[in-house]
Amino acid sequence: MRVYFDHNATTPVAPSVADVMVRVLREEFGNASSVHRFGQQAKAVLDEARTAVGGLIGAEPSELVFTSGGTESDNFALRGAAEALEPTGRKHLIASAIEHEAVLVTLKALARRGWKTTLLPVDETGIVKADALEDALTDDTAVVSVMHANNELGTIQPIADLARMAHGRGALFHTDAVQSIGKVPVDVRTLGVDLLSLSAHKFSGPKGAGALWIKRGTRMTSILTGGKHERTRRAGTENVPGIAGLGAAAVLAKSKLGGDMARVAALRDRLERDILAAVPGTIVNGSRDPRVPNTTNISFERIEAESLLIALDLEGIAVSTGAACSSGTLEPSHVLRAMGLPTHRAQNSIRFSLGVENTETEVDYLLEKLPKAVEKLRTLTSSRR
Repeated sequence: MRVYFDHNATTPVAPSVADVMVRVLREEFGNASSVHRFGQQAKAVLDEARTAVGGLIGAEPSELVFTSGGTESDNFALRGAAEALEPTGRKHLIASAIEHEAVLVTLKALARRGWKTTLLPVDETGIVKADALEDALTDDTAVVSVMHANNELGTIQPIADLARMAHGRGALFHTDAVQSIGKVPVDVRTLGVDLLSLSAHKFSGPKGAGALWIKRGTRMTSILTGGKHERTRRAGTENVPGIAGLGAAAVLAKSKLGGDMARVAALRDRLERDILAAVPGTIVNGSRDPRVPNTTNISFERIEAESLLIALDLEGIAVSTGAACSSGTLEPSHVLRAMGLPTHRAQNSIRFSLGVENTETEVDYLLEKLPKAVEKLRTLTSSRR
Protein backbone atom coordinates (compact mmCIF):
# COMPACT_ATOMS: atom_id res chain seq x y z
CA MET A 1 0.00 0.00 0.00
CA ARG A 2 1.30 3.47 -0.86
CA VAL A 3 0.10 6.39 1.26
CA TYR A 4 0.96 10.05 0.71
CA PHE A 5 0.92 12.35 3.75
CA ASP A 6 3.23 15.06 2.37
CA HIS A 7 0.86 17.47 0.64
CA ASN A 8 2.64 20.55 2.01
CA ALA A 9 5.63 19.56 -0.12
CA THR A 10 3.51 19.16 -3.23
CA THR A 11 0.10 17.86 -4.21
CA PRO A 12 -0.94 15.42 -6.94
CA VAL A 13 -2.18 17.22 -10.03
CA ALA A 14 -5.96 16.83 -10.17
CA PRO A 15 -7.15 14.89 -13.25
CA SER A 16 -9.36 17.77 -14.36
CA VAL A 17 -6.38 20.13 -14.14
CA ALA A 18 -4.19 17.75 -16.14
CA ASP A 19 -6.91 17.51 -18.79
CA VAL A 20 -6.96 21.28 -19.20
CA MET A 21 -3.18 21.41 -19.49
CA VAL A 22 -3.06 18.65 -22.11
CA ARG A 23 -5.68 20.42 -24.19
CA VAL A 24 -3.78 23.69 -24.04
CA LEU A 25 -0.48 21.97 -24.88
CA ARG A 26 -2.06 20.46 -27.97
CA GLU A 27 -4.35 23.22 -29.14
CA GLU A 28 -3.29 26.60 -27.73
CA PHE A 29 0.41 26.63 -28.63
CA GLY A 30 0.61 30.27 -29.71
CA ASN A 31 2.70 32.97 -28.05
CA ALA A 32 0.35 35.13 -25.99
CA SER A 33 2.19 38.26 -27.16
CA SER A 34 1.48 37.57 -30.84
CA VAL A 35 -1.30 39.57 -32.49
CA HIS A 36 -2.52 36.82 -34.81
CA ARG A 37 -5.28 34.35 -33.97
CA PHE A 38 -2.96 31.73 -32.48
CA GLY A 39 -1.46 34.30 -30.12
CA GLN A 40 -4.81 35.72 -29.14
CA GLN A 41 -6.11 32.23 -28.32
CA ALA A 42 -3.17 31.78 -25.96
CA LYS A 43 -3.81 35.22 -24.45
CA ALA A 44 -7.44 34.23 -23.85
CA VAL A 45 -6.17 31.23 -21.84
CA LEU A 46 -4.09 33.59 -19.68
CA ASP A 47 -7.03 35.94 -19.20
CA GLU A 48 -9.29 33.09 -18.13
CA ALA A 49 -6.70 31.83 -15.64
CA ARG A 50 -6.11 35.33 -14.28
CA THR A 51 -9.84 35.70 -13.65
CA ALA A 52 -9.98 32.31 -11.92
CA VAL A 53 -7.05 33.06 -9.60
CA GLY A 54 -8.46 36.49 -8.85
CA GLY A 55 -11.77 34.88 -7.95
CA LEU A 56 -10.04 32.53 -5.51
CA ILE A 57 -8.35 35.32 -3.53
CA GLY A 58 -10.78 38.22 -4.00
CA ALA A 59 -8.48 40.13 -6.35
CA GLU A 60 -8.88 42.04 -9.59
CA PRO A 61 -7.37 39.98 -12.44
CA SER A 62 -5.23 42.94 -13.55
CA GLU A 63 -3.46 42.94 -10.18
CA LEU A 64 -1.99 39.46 -10.73
CA VAL A 65 1.43 38.73 -12.21
CA PHE A 66 2.10 35.14 -13.24
CA THR A 67 5.40 33.68 -12.03
CA SER A 68 7.17 30.33 -11.93
CA GLY A 69 5.96 29.64 -8.37
CA GLY A 70 6.23 30.64 -4.74
CA THR A 71 9.97 31.27 -4.66
CA GLU A 72 9.91 33.69 -7.57
CA SER A 73 6.81 35.38 -6.19
CA ASP A 74 8.51 35.90 -2.81
CA ASN A 75 11.65 37.22 -4.50
CA PHE A 76 9.64 39.58 -6.68
CA ALA A 77 7.65 40.84 -3.69
CA LEU A 78 10.70 41.60 -1.55
CA ARG A 79 13.23 42.69 -4.15
CA GLY A 80 10.72 44.52 -6.31
CA ALA A 81 9.18 46.49 -3.46
CA ALA A 82 12.47 47.15 -1.67
CA GLU A 83 14.20 48.47 -4.78
CA ALA A 84 11.21 50.62 -5.71
CA LEU A 85 11.28 52.20 -2.24
CA GLU A 86 15.06 52.58 -2.03
CA PRO A 87 15.07 56.19 -3.33
CA THR A 88 12.82 57.18 -0.41
CA GLY A 89 15.51 56.15 2.06
CA ARG A 90 13.46 53.28 3.45
CA LYS A 91 16.00 50.44 3.64
CA HIS A 92 14.70 48.32 6.49
CA LEU A 93 13.01 44.95 5.93
CA ILE A 94 11.17 42.81 8.48
CA ALA A 95 10.15 39.15 8.33
CA SER A 96 9.29 36.47 10.84
CA ALA A 97 11.97 33.99 11.91
CA ILE A 98 9.83 31.10 10.63
CA GLU A 99 9.49 32.21 7.01
CA HIS A 100 10.23 29.94 4.08
CA GLU A 101 13.83 30.02 2.85
CA ALA A 102 12.61 31.91 -0.23
CA VAL A 103 12.03 34.89 2.07
CA LEU A 104 14.86 34.38 4.56
CA VAL A 105 17.61 33.88 1.98
CA THR A 106 16.33 36.82 -0.05
CA LEU A 107 16.56 39.01 3.05
CA LYS A 108 20.16 37.87 3.56
CA ALA A 109 20.95 38.76 -0.05
CA LEU A 110 19.45 42.22 0.36
CA ALA A 111 21.31 42.68 3.66
CA ARG A 112 24.57 42.15 1.78
CA ARG A 113 23.53 45.02 -0.50
CA GLY A 114 22.97 47.43 2.38
CA TRP A 115 19.43 46.83 3.60
CA LYS A 116 18.91 46.46 7.33
CA THR A 117 16.86 43.36 8.23
CA THR A 118 14.99 42.26 11.34
CA LEU A 119 13.54 38.81 12.09
CA LEU A 120 10.51 38.72 14.37
CA PRO A 121 10.66 36.07 17.12
CA VAL A 122 7.96 33.52 17.87
CA ASP A 123 7.32 31.55 21.04
CA GLU A 124 6.37 27.89 21.42
CA THR A 125 3.02 28.57 19.73
CA GLY A 126 4.70 29.46 16.44
CA ILE A 127 2.65 32.66 16.24
CA VAL A 128 4.07 36.14 15.64
CA LYS A 129 2.95 38.54 18.35
CA ALA A 130 1.82 42.05 17.43
CA ASP A 131 4.07 43.69 20.02
CA ALA A 132 7.12 42.06 18.42
CA LEU A 133 6.30 43.80 15.15
CA GLU A 134 5.51 47.06 16.90
CA ASP A 135 8.95 47.03 18.54
CA ALA A 136 10.68 46.26 15.22
CA LEU A 137 8.97 48.87 13.02
CA THR A 138 10.79 52.11 12.29
CA ASP A 139 10.22 55.05 9.98
CA ASP A 140 12.76 53.41 7.64
CA THR A 141 10.83 50.14 7.31
CA ALA A 142 10.00 49.47 3.67
CA VAL A 143 8.44 46.01 3.68
CA VAL A 144 7.16 43.56 6.29
CA SER A 145 6.80 39.91 5.21
CA VAL A 146 4.96 37.37 7.36
CA MET A 147 3.65 34.11 5.94
CA HIS A 148 -0.06 33.40 6.21
CA ALA A 149 0.31 29.73 7.18
CA ASN A 150 3.56 28.06 8.20
CA ASN A 151 4.66 25.19 5.98
CA GLU A 152 5.95 23.02 8.84
CA LEU A 153 3.40 23.68 11.59
CA GLY A 154 0.30 24.80 9.71
CA THR A 155 -0.14 27.70 12.14
CA ILE A 156 -2.01 30.71 10.77
CA GLN A 157 -0.67 34.18 11.54
CA PRO A 158 -2.81 37.24 12.45
CA ILE A 159 -2.04 38.85 9.10
CA ALA A 160 -4.77 41.50 9.12
CA ASP A 161 -3.61 42.87 12.49
CA LEU A 162 0.06 42.83 11.49
CA ALA A 163 -0.67 44.49 8.15
CA ARG A 164 -2.57 47.33 9.83
CA MET A 165 0.36 47.89 12.15
CA ALA A 166 2.85 47.98 9.27
CA HIS A 167 0.70 50.41 7.32
CA GLY A 168 0.55 52.65 10.35
CA ARG A 169 4.29 53.21 9.94
CA GLY A 170 4.08 53.59 6.17
CA ALA A 171 5.47 50.15 5.31
CA LEU A 172 4.19 47.70 2.72
CA PHE A 173 3.03 44.26 3.82
CA HIS A 174 3.68 41.00 1.96
CA THR A 175 2.34 37.59 2.89
CA ASP A 176 3.49 34.25 1.55
CA ALA A 177 0.15 32.44 1.25
CA VAL A 178 1.58 29.40 -0.54
CA GLN A 179 0.48 27.04 2.27
CA SER A 180 -2.95 28.56 2.93
CA ILE A 181 -4.39 28.95 -0.57
CA GLY A 182 -6.85 26.13 -1.23
CA LYS A 183 -6.96 25.10 2.45
CA VAL A 184 -8.68 28.07 4.07
CA PRO A 185 -10.52 31.05 2.57
CA VAL A 186 -8.05 33.77 1.56
CA ASP A 187 -9.19 37.25 0.57
CA VAL A 188 -6.58 39.90 -0.10
CA ARG A 189 -8.93 42.74 0.89
CA THR A 190 -9.84 41.12 4.20
CA LEU A 191 -6.19 40.44 4.98
CA GLY A 192 -5.35 44.04 4.12
CA VAL A 193 -2.01 43.17 2.50
CA ASP A 194 -0.21 44.83 -0.41
CA LEU A 195 1.47 41.73 -1.87
CA LEU A 196 0.54 38.03 -1.75
CA SER A 197 2.41 35.00 -3.12
CA LEU A 198 0.86 31.71 -4.24
CA SER A 199 1.94 28.54 -6.04
CA ALA A 200 -0.17 26.13 -8.10
CA HIS A 201 1.45 22.88 -7.05
CA LYS A 202 0.33 23.32 -3.45
CA PHE A 203 -3.36 23.06 -4.42
CA SER A 204 -3.62 20.35 -7.08
CA GLY A 205 -1.99 22.35 -9.86
CA PRO A 206 1.28 21.95 -11.76
CA LYS A 207 4.79 22.81 -10.62
CA GLY A 208 6.34 25.83 -12.31
CA ALA A 209 3.28 28.10 -12.16
CA GLY A 210 2.41 30.68 -9.54
CA ALA A 211 1.42 34.28 -9.08
CA LEU A 212 2.14 37.44 -7.16
CA TRP A 213 -0.82 39.64 -6.33
CA ILE A 214 0.19 43.31 -6.31
CA LYS A 215 -2.32 45.76 -4.89
CA ARG A 216 -3.18 48.44 -7.41
CA GLY A 217 -0.93 51.47 -6.96
CA THR A 218 1.91 49.57 -5.24
CA ARG A 219 5.27 50.62 -6.67
CA MET A 220 7.41 47.71 -7.84
CA THR A 221 10.67 47.28 -9.72
CA SER A 222 10.73 44.30 -12.09
CA ILE A 223 13.35 41.69 -11.22
CA LEU A 224 13.16 40.06 -14.66
CA THR A 225 13.83 42.56 -17.43
CA GLY A 226 13.21 42.17 -21.11
CA GLY A 227 9.95 42.38 -23.03
CA LYS A 228 6.68 43.94 -21.94
CA HIS A 229 5.02 40.74 -20.75
CA GLU A 230 2.64 40.83 -17.80
CA ARG A 231 2.11 44.58 -18.26
CA THR A 232 5.92 45.09 -18.16
CA ARG A 233 6.07 43.66 -14.63
CA ARG A 234 7.61 40.26 -15.42
CA ALA A 235 9.50 39.75 -18.68
CA GLY A 236 9.47 36.40 -20.48
CA THR A 237 7.07 34.39 -22.61
CA GLU A 238 4.33 33.09 -20.36
CA ASN A 239 4.05 29.38 -19.52
CA VAL A 240 0.58 29.09 -21.04
CA PRO A 241 -0.11 25.38 -20.22
CA GLY A 242 1.16 25.81 -16.66
CA ILE A 243 -0.88 28.97 -16.13
CA ALA A 244 -3.93 27.22 -17.56
CA GLY A 245 -3.35 24.52 -14.93
CA LEU A 246 -3.05 27.18 -12.23
CA GLY A 247 -6.38 28.64 -13.29
CA ALA A 248 -8.09 25.25 -13.36
CA ALA A 249 -6.65 24.42 -9.93
CA ALA A 250 -7.94 27.76 -8.59
CA VAL A 251 -11.48 26.95 -9.75
CA LEU A 252 -11.22 23.50 -8.18
CA ALA A 253 -9.79 24.83 -4.92
CA LYS A 254 -12.60 27.34 -4.52
CA SER A 255 -15.16 24.56 -4.87
CA LYS A 256 -13.46 22.40 -2.23
CA LEU A 257 -13.03 24.97 0.54
CA GLY A 258 -16.21 23.86 2.27
CA GLY A 259 -16.99 20.18 2.68
CA ASP A 260 -13.80 18.65 1.31
CA MET A 261 -11.46 20.59 3.60
CA ALA A 262 -13.75 19.95 6.58
CA ARG A 263 -13.35 16.23 5.87
CA VAL A 264 -9.57 16.65 5.67
CA ALA A 265 -9.58 18.49 9.00
CA ALA A 266 -11.52 15.66 10.66
CA LEU A 267 -9.09 13.14 9.21
CA ARG A 268 -6.10 15.15 10.44
CA ASP A 269 -7.60 15.49 13.91
CA ARG A 270 -8.19 11.75 14.12
CA LEU A 271 -4.64 10.97 12.92
CA GLU A 272 -3.18 13.40 15.46
CA ARG A 273 -5.34 12.23 18.35
CA ASP A 274 -4.69 8.55 17.74
CA ILE A 275 -0.93 8.98 17.32
CA LEU A 276 -0.73 10.78 20.67
CA ALA A 277 -2.79 8.02 22.28
CA ALA A 278 -0.94 5.10 20.69
CA VAL A 279 2.66 6.30 20.88
CA PRO A 280 4.11 7.37 24.25
CA GLY A 281 6.42 10.37 24.29
CA THR A 282 4.68 12.35 21.56
CA ILE A 283 3.63 15.98 21.50
CA VAL A 284 2.20 18.36 18.89
CA ASN A 285 4.46 21.27 17.97
CA GLY A 286 2.97 24.73 17.70
CA SER A 287 -0.49 26.05 18.33
CA ARG A 288 -3.37 23.80 17.32
CA ASP A 289 -5.60 26.79 16.68
CA PRO A 290 -5.59 28.56 14.34
CA ARG A 291 -4.12 26.07 11.88
CA VAL A 292 -4.74 25.06 8.29
CA PRO A 293 -6.94 21.94 8.35
CA ASN A 294 -4.48 19.45 6.88
CA THR A 295 -1.27 19.78 8.92
CA THR A 296 0.16 18.45 12.16
CA ASN A 297 3.77 18.42 13.35
CA ILE A 298 4.56 15.85 16.03
CA SER A 299 7.70 15.21 18.08
CA PHE A 300 8.67 11.60 18.90
CA GLU A 301 10.96 11.26 21.91
CA ARG A 302 14.12 9.14 21.71
CA ILE A 303 14.24 8.75 17.94
CA GLU A 304 15.67 10.65 14.99
CA ALA A 305 13.00 11.92 12.63
CA GLU A 306 15.06 10.97 9.57
CA SER A 307 15.15 7.34 10.73
CA LEU A 308 11.39 7.31 11.29
CA LEU A 309 10.78 8.87 7.89
CA ILE A 310 12.82 6.11 6.22
CA ALA A 311 11.12 3.38 8.26
CA LEU A 312 7.69 4.67 7.22
CA ASP A 313 8.78 4.99 3.61
CA LEU A 314 9.74 1.31 3.64
CA GLU A 315 6.14 0.64 4.66
CA GLY A 316 4.88 2.75 1.76
CA ILE A 317 4.04 5.86 3.82
CA ALA A 318 5.35 9.27 2.76
CA VAL A 319 5.78 11.94 5.45
CA SER A 320 8.27 14.77 5.98
CA THR A 321 10.71 16.13 8.53
CA GLY A 322 9.97 19.71 7.48
CA ALA A 323 10.23 21.92 4.43
CA ALA A 324 10.88 19.97 1.23
CA CYS A 325 13.26 22.70 0.05
CA SER A 326 15.49 21.99 3.07
CA SER A 327 15.61 18.20 2.71
CA GLY A 328 19.04 16.64 2.81
CA THR A 329 20.34 18.98 5.50
CA LEU A 330 21.44 17.68 8.89
CA GLU A 331 20.45 20.92 10.57
CA PRO A 332 17.33 20.86 12.74
CA SER A 333 14.31 22.78 11.51
CA HIS A 334 14.83 26.54 11.70
CA VAL A 335 11.11 26.87 12.42
CA LEU A 336 11.22 24.64 15.50
CA ARG A 337 14.46 26.25 16.70
CA ALA A 338 12.90 29.70 16.34
CA MET A 339 10.11 28.50 18.64
CA GLY A 340 12.72 27.83 21.32
CA LEU A 341 12.44 24.04 21.20
CA PRO A 342 15.53 22.11 22.31
CA THR A 343 17.70 20.67 19.54
CA HIS A 344 16.71 17.07 20.21
CA ARG A 345 13.03 17.91 19.86
CA ALA A 346 13.65 19.87 16.66
CA GLN A 347 15.41 16.78 15.30
CA ASN A 348 12.74 14.24 16.21
CA SER A 349 9.70 15.92 14.67
CA ILE A 350 7.61 14.65 11.76
CA ARG A 351 5.17 16.64 9.64
CA PHE A 352 2.01 14.93 8.46
CA SER A 353 0.19 16.96 5.78
CA LEU A 354 -2.99 15.51 4.32
CA GLY A 355 -4.93 16.17 1.14
CA VAL A 356 -8.38 15.65 -0.28
CA GLU A 357 -7.30 12.29 -1.73
CA ASN A 358 -6.52 10.77 1.68
CA THR A 359 -8.93 8.27 3.23
CA GLU A 360 -9.82 6.71 6.56
CA THR A 361 -8.25 3.47 5.34
CA GLU A 362 -4.94 5.23 4.78
CA VAL A 363 -5.02 6.72 8.27
CA ASP A 364 -5.77 3.24 9.64
CA TYR A 365 -2.72 1.93 7.79
CA LEU A 366 -0.49 4.65 9.24
CA LEU A 367 -1.79 3.97 12.75
CA GLU A 368 -1.03 0.29 12.27
CA LYS A 369 2.56 0.80 11.08
CA LEU A 370 3.70 3.90 12.97
CA PRO A 371 3.70 2.60 16.60
CA LYS A 372 5.65 -0.50 15.55
CA ALA A 373 8.22 1.59 13.69
CA VAL A 374 8.69 3.92 16.65
CA GLU A 375 9.03 1.03 19.10
CA LYS A 376 11.63 -0.68 16.91
CA LEU A 377 13.69 2.49 16.51
CA ARG A 378 13.60 3.21 20.23
CA THR A 379 14.72 -0.34 20.97
CA LEU A 380 17.62 0.02 18.56
CA THR A 381 18.57 3.36 20.08
CA SER A 382 18.54 1.90 23.61
CA SER A 383 20.67 -1.09 22.58
CA ARG A 384 23.44 1.21 21.31
CA ARG A 385 23.85 2.88 24.69
